[in-house]
Amino acid sequence: MLILSSQAKNKYEIDMIHGPLLGKILIFTIPLMASSILQLLFNAADIVVVGRFAGSEALAAVGSTGALINLLTNVFMGLSVGANVLVARYYGAGQQEEASETVHTSILLSIVAGLFLAVVGIVFAAPLLRLMGTPEDVLPLAALYIQIYFAGMPVVLIYNYGSAILRAIGDTKRPLYYLAVAGALNVVLNLIFVIPLQMSVAGVALATILSQALSAVLVLRCLMRAEGGCHLDLHRLRIYKTKLKKILQLGLPAGFQGSIFSLSNVLIQSSVNSFGSIAMAGNSAAANIEGFTYVAMNSFHQAAITFVSQNMGAMEFKRIRKVAIQCLICVVITGATIGNLSYLFGNTLLGIYSSDPQVIQYGMVRLSIIGTTYFLCGIMDVGVGCLRGINYSVLPMIVSLLGACGMRIIWIFTIFRRMHDQTILYISYPISWFITSAVHIICFVLLFRRMVKRFEMRE
Repeated sequence: MLILSSQAKNKYEIDMIHGPLLGKILIFTIPLMASSILQLLFNAADIVVVGRFAGSEALAAVGSTGALINLLTNVFMGLSVGANVLVARYYGAGQQEEASETVHTSILLSIVAGLFLAVVGIVFAAPLLRLMGTPEDVLPLAALYIQIYFAGMPVVLIYNYGSAILRAIGDTKRPLYYLAVAGALNVVLNLIFVIPLQMSVAGVALATILSQALSAVLVLRCLMRAEGGCHLDLHRLRIYKTKLKKILQLGLPAGFQGSIFSLSNVLIQSSVNSFGSIAMAGNSAAANIEGFTYVAMNSFHQAAITFVSQNMGAMEFKRIRKVAIQCLICVVITGATIGNLSYLFGNTLLGIYSSDPQVIQYGMVRLSIIGTTYFLCGIMDVGVGCLRGINYSVLPMIVSLLGACGMRIIWIFTIFRRMHDQTILYISYPISWFITSAVHIICFVLLFRRMVKRFEMRE
């Protein structure tokens, strides 16, 4: 443990295995929260600009692509979770060379995965959108947005994997600084491409990718200047088979879980599409507002993964229990506060995206149900993070498949089919969150106790 303490010389790192936890969790989560909000602002800027200057069809096109983009990318985004857990564990155990091999494997993996996704997105954008029942007046614009977005997927993954590595040592501040710079560029380019150049959805997609490229360059530069296990040497980029295997073992279940959730969201988006482009626009605007609640809560999910993983590496079991409790309390307070404020000021917030009263009305229906109960999703995610941190990655995937996604899919094809109403559709969210979060928490408590008993028996 003394090795770790001597490592923590970088002012951006956090010592997660010594001292009080709550203050360190907040120091970790607040910059991460701000970073995630900036990422959301990329998309929000896209939606606001096209909604105001390119019309409701362009707004629906950009907003309706989120579920499909997540479906295609979540498996590879999930692998960054594997990299985060593995680097954090090696860092907590003071194993610098093991951490270094994980870093170089992860960055090369992000490049290869990004190139693969670029091809998939460009080739299959239009057919997949048709399968989702995207209206013909929206389809060409939505397909163009996805194709341009996926052309820049390598830089998107490089940034996400690089940020996951920095999070593993507690550094959530520098990714925030990089996104602040990239976010400012994104807004400026949005305004230039859409208003004077009249590039519509192509302009906002191009602005997003160029700004993401800047953030990727800054993260790579940071890792190349780092010392110790997180130092990146481009000449050492290679796939270390043992590290790749562990990243896949930890990350693939997380990625599949994300894709399964996205599959259920694609079905819900398809169901929303059945109400027409105005309903799609209202749903897109409300979902974007809810996104701010989600990323605020998700920072505690990331904290749970990283803090639990480091303390697992250091065999500090009492601290793992404290991390779980404190992250759960924080996520409930955060989710309940922001989610209900979003609904309370919903008309004003939705008015930023569109001045159409019908769009606002449709958006308020979603906010009234999903926004006010979003804290249940936060509980579910923290439970998942704790399980992954103690080396259980497949179990939360199975629980999520059955409890959240399976339940939503059954709901769509049974109850919603009989009562074709948006309120009925949206109710599937809080019900699935409640069931899945309860099972995740029970699983963590039982498995953690069993793990501690086994360790004590070895002693």
